[in-house]
Amino acid sequence: MQSTATVLVYSDDANTREQVRLATGRRPASDVPEVRFVECATLPAVLKELERGGIDVCVLDGEAAPAGGMGVCRQIKDEVFDCPPVLLLIGRPQDAWLATWSRAEAAVTLPVDPVEFAGALAGLLRARKAVSA
Repeated sequence: MQSTATVLVYSDDANTREQVRLATGRRPASDVPEVRFVECATLPAVLKELERGGIDVCVLDGEAAPAGGMGVCRQIKDEVFDCPPVLLLIGRPQDAWLATWSRAEAAVTLPVDPVEFAGALAGLLRARKAVSA
């Protein structure tokens, strides 16, 4: 198992980024690596980090402004080679169809439920590991 996984967290709201960090803890499940966070508050910062490489999973806030996570997800799926899987934070369960439109691999509702979020993040980390193996 790799020593750490890098998770990019995009939200213009520092409280949302903190919810993600707290819900994850050191690692979201015992069978995945410890997590290191890269936090971004703007779309240009997200694009810069993805260009730099080394991101295992992206967590994007669908409620972020001015660039919402759904649009950011769709953009990076089109523009970033070997784009990492995306976990989208959505405002309402009814927005799940928009998460599908954006091509996110998973979605959970805000506010972040630690058990639901950790399960979704661990699933994406497992899938990423299986693809790269």
